[in-house]
Amino acid sequence: MRVTFLHPDLGIGGAERLVVDAAVALQKKGHQVNVVTAHHDASHSFPETNDGTLKVQVVGDWLPRSVFNKFYAFFAYLRMVVAAFYLCCTQSPDVIFCDQISACIPFIRILRPRVKILFYCHFPDQLLTKRETLLKKIYRYPIDKFEEWTTGLAHCVCVNSHFTASTFRETFRSLANVQLDVLFPTLNTELFDDTDESKYRLPSDLLPQSAKVIFLSLNRFERKKNIALAIHAFDELRTKVSTGVFEKCHLVVAGGYDSRVQENVDHFKELSELADLDLNLDSRAITFVKSPDDNIKRALMEAATAVIYTPSNEHFGIVPIEAMYASRPVIAVNSGGPKETVVNEKTGFLTEPTPADFAQSMLRLVNDPELAKRMGRAGRTRVIDNFVFDSFAVHLDDLVKRMCSVQ
Repeated sequence: MRVTFLHPDLGIGGAERLVVDAAVALQKKGHQVNVVTAHHDASHSFPETNDGTLKVQVVGDWLPRSVFNKFYAFFAYLRMVVAAFYLCCTQSPDVIFCDQISACIPFIRILRPRVKILFYCHFPDQLLTKRETLLKKIYRYPIDKFEEWTTGLAHCVCVNSHFTASTFRETFRSLANVQLDVLFPTLNTELFDDTDESKYRLPSDLLPQSAKVIFLSLNRFERKKNIALAIHAFDELRTKVSTGVFEKCHLVVAGGYDSRVQENVDHFKELSELADLDLNLDSRAITFVKSPDDNIKRALMEAATAVIYTPSNEHFGIVPIEAMYASRPVIAVNSGGPKETVVNEKTGFLTEPTPADFAQSMLRLVNDPELAKRMGRAGRTRVIDNFVFDSFAVHLDDLVKRMCSVQ
């Protein structure tokens, strides 16, 4: 079948990784696949979108992302609708896979009534923004209602976890009769299975020579990711070990950074100042890495003793899966998606989102290196058993075939 993926911004992130994996999965199943997006920067995207693996078309990037740093949602919806119009006027797909923004769905149904639409809900969009003023509440009300109505127009709705499924039900009350399919994101195992280790070496000057116990935080530089928790926890760890032991510990804070996104710029500065000025943790204790490519990310995973995952109520979270496949234990907040992926006390620790609790789990790994190794081995086995690419591809292929078989 001809399958077109419609995505708002094909950058680097969990949602984008899911879209790329889904496109590659269906392509490997024999379908004709292409991607339409409102933005694609070759220097800030996954390799499959640049190396010829996937055909990518950019439409509507001339439209602004905001006006005076306002109305982001409106323009995101507008850009997606423009991309959908282009798609419907120039292509004849059998299936359109869209995600994040459902505003385009009614236009697709009008212009291409025979096309089947699969909508992948990473999380209800209306829950990703705050409503701190009356004006913001008024602005968001019609957008939120439109999101709920348009989501219900898809022929198939998928979510990334059982946690997101329950949130979907609580948020979209009028869609109680809509069937939800849980399609867990998968892992790009080829990156971690590549045996050419020469490609996965950290620059010699990236980490201090004294770093023997490395904790890695890997998240986009957004406030909702609560990266400050990792820094405060590392500072708390300093109070629980001797000076000599702490000098061997190191925290790496790495993640997606886009200079076009003001929050990325502002939050990176906030975190840097928190570490250096407020907590007196300099480069001997903490290293910040902006938008590491896949090679550097793998190298950081392999150098790490454990991975720290700080978001609360995360929709799914691909980082814990990557860490476990790399045989690294995960310390994560005991909420949201990680409760479905990390097994407490076996593949890592599920803890409360406080510096003291995170630091206590970090301390256990500092004091017991064998525990970290055992948890790492158990985590890799869990990923292989539950989240491999082949299972993901079969599930998605079945969903597409089932959807298209219904007249």
